[in-house]
Amino acid sequence: MWRSIFLALGIMAIIFGLECLLIESASLYSAGETSTRSFMDPSGAPSAQTRLWQPKEWHPWLALCGGTVAVLYVFTLPQRFGRAEPA
Repeated sequence: MWRSIFLALGIMAIIFGLECLLIESASLYSAGETSTRSFMDPSGAPSAQTRLWQPKEWHPWLALCGGTVAVLYVFTLPQRFGRAEPA
């Protein structure tokens, strides 16, 4: 069970790192003041409180490295303890 959790976290970190490489900034909306109707209305902003998040230069690389290490560790874990799974 732990193996699958760390595999999922590693894959999510890799995806997050790739997304951070592709974007320049992301708009974060307050969940309490946002409704689905306001997202469909093109005339206004979905929320009055919008935060702009710009990933720093090292964010994507940290996420990619951490995710890759987690995924590699998950796949080499059975060999470390001498219980190789059948392929």
